Amino acid sequence: MSKSSGLGLFKNLDKIEDFRQPGKVIHQLSDILILSIAAIVSGAESWEEIADFGRNKLDWLKQFSRFDAGVPSPDTIARVMQRIDPVQFRIFFASWMKRCHRLTRGEVVAIDGKTLRRSFDKGDHNTAIHMISAFATANGVVLGQVKTDEKSNEITAIPELLNLLNIKGCLVTLDAMGCQKKIAQAILDKKADYLFQVKGNHQSLLRAFQAEYNFKTLQDETSRTVHTDDENHDRIETRHYHVVPIENNESFASFIDEWPGIKTLCIEFTTRRGKHESAVDEITVRYFISSAQLSATRFAKASRKHWHIENKLHWVLDVAMNEDDCRIRAGHSAEIIASIRHIALNLLRGTPRLGARSMLGSSPSDHRRAARG
Repeated sequence: MSKSSGLGLFKNLDKIEDFRQPGKVIHQLSDILILSIAAIVSGAESWEEIADFGRNKLDWLKQFSRFDAGVPSPDTIARVMQRIDPVQFRIFFASWMKRCHRLTRGEVVAIDGKTLRRSFDKGDHNTAIHMISAFATANGVVLGQVKTDEKSNEITAIPELLNLLNIKGCLVTLDAMGCQKKIAQAILDKKADYLFQVKGNHQSLLRAFQAEYNFKTLQDETSRTVHTDDENHDRIETRHYHVVPIENNESFASFIDEWPGIKTLCIEFTTRRGKHESAVDEITVRYFISSAQLSATRFAKASRKHWHIENKLHWVLDVAMNEDDCRIRAGHSAEIIASIRHIALNLLRGTPRLGARSMLGSSPSDHRRAARG
């Protein structure tokens, strides 16, 4: 992200349509959005805290907009946020990221979902909202997000998210929920490649993997295998990454026509060994398919990078920004505020002077202090 990314964001907020009658507008929509973004970057978590931030920092805010009517009340901020068109906002967000962030060829883009637990409203019978995000793992920024429909799931939301993105040349990673033929084709249509985890939702493919590849059969394979060792707490983890071109295995010939662009079978074995003599080894096997001609080394890196969306996005949103404890939920406000948190995180990571390094510190207390500014 460039240094001017924040200014570019503020200058384009007026492209979001104001739903209010022009003659009755006191506070401009762009003013309310600039205030909310700046306040959430500084750690605000409620309408009252956003308004308090505005009153304390009004002179500073006037660098970015006129604020002729001063700072709106918490109730005004809440009413406006509830009625902003979320489709327009997600298009605006993705367009902003296309302008200020350029993906490199081969970069891993992880896609995964997160439920905002406190957005559940028992009184209105509204379920907690679930957001699907695309995460550029190299720079740790969100490229776009989409809320799943109440009566749907990630399978229908992922193609909608892909339509917002420019991911040409990237490797898109998804867990087993996203391992779908239509999603594979949607990724290929964007001139990108996929890496999908295979689980029980595709029984025939899973059974073929289990019959052909297990720890014993691959122990003697070294030409397409790499391994890594990690020492965590009281255990040592060793991961073995193995890849096989699909045309080299006749047992998988029927899947070539079923899965668009499939080229590589990938297997990851993880052994966990306790440091104590009495500890018993644990072995975990995970299977993947990919449209890319992956080497074992590239598969290993992509598999590990997929978890960045959990560790560097979802965890930070919960620990630094208290997302799971946020009770904002009326109308569209939960989705809009979730997107603004993504904007805040992107700005912090893209502008070191705003405190991104301290925000991404090693302890929850470091995160909390940095978010509070």
